[in-house]
Amino acid sequence: MTFWEIKTLQEMTPEEWESVCDRCGKCCLVKLEDEDTGEIAMTSVACKLIDLKTCLCTNYSQRCSLVPECIDLKQHDFSEYQWLPDTCAYRLLSNGQPLPDWHPLKSGSAQSVHQSGMSIRSYAIHESPQVDPEDHIMEWRS
Repeated sequence: MTFWEIKTLQEMTPEEWESVCDRCGKCCLVKLEDEDTGEIAMTSVACKLIDLKTCLCTNYSQRCSLVPECIDLKQHDFSEYQWLPDTCAYRLLSNGQPLPDWHPLKSGSAQSVHQSGMSIRSYAIHESPQVDPEDHIMEWRS
């Protein structure tokens, strides 16, 4: 058995925790919340810090300082983050589900998330003053 099958998220080392992220970039997409209903709408607009080719943050260690809306997932309870996609490895493991075959920990390749079409690489655009996120609302690709 592998560490993600026998340990809870809370029991993982920092290195194990980081390796669970599949690097899809979906959590870095701009989210819009309806003030009346609390419903979250996802957009294809990505944070200014993400490299859209690699789907990695260009300043990971400082991201929460540089982007105040950025959420450091390791500090929170996943049950309160229902906006995470169904494919998010942290959400899957938190719910007792297995990692998908395309996950880099299972495939052995960091490229498998992109090759499977599960990353934002093929459709995301960077946020900018000229981009209105409301014009880019989308459904999750799962």
